[in-house]
Amino acid sequence: MFEPINIAVKRLDHAGDLPLPSYETSGSAGMDIRAAEELTIDPSKRGLVGTGFAFAIPEGYEVQVRPRSGLALKKGISVLNTPGTIDSDYRGEIKVILANLGDEPFHVGLGDRIAQIIVAPVQRGNLVEVSDLDETSRGSGGFGSTGV
Repeated sequence: MFEPINIAVKRLDHAGDLPLPSYETSGSAGMDIRAAEELTIDPSKRGLVGTGFAFAIPEGYEVQVRPRSGLALKKGISVLNTPGTIDSDYRGEIKVILANLGDEPFHVGLGDRIAQIIVAPVQRGNLVEVSDLDETSRGSGGFGSTGV
């Protein structure tokens, strides 16, 4: 098991006394993050929700923003740009793009758990231009080419 890394967190004024993002259970892969503002998102619309926190993520890591499964199933609420990436050089407020795929307006209340965040290592790659690629059994077969 990997040792946790330290991520510096700045509490912004509008975070008030919101708790820091946290793991809800010992086996949780993601930390729940909460809304630092209220808004209502109509069906088929999206909204940007501030969390009241900014991070200093160590180089070589990212923080991914993902939907919470309960909100997705029960209310049709998802996170757009999933997983969203927070880069190690970003120092602004963490904000979450929520989409209401449900049939009713969705109210985001102050302190509501709106998404989960996952800390992940980043492997960078070098692109090398070539004139031909090696052959595989799949070849250039695209979407659905491997069967149902």
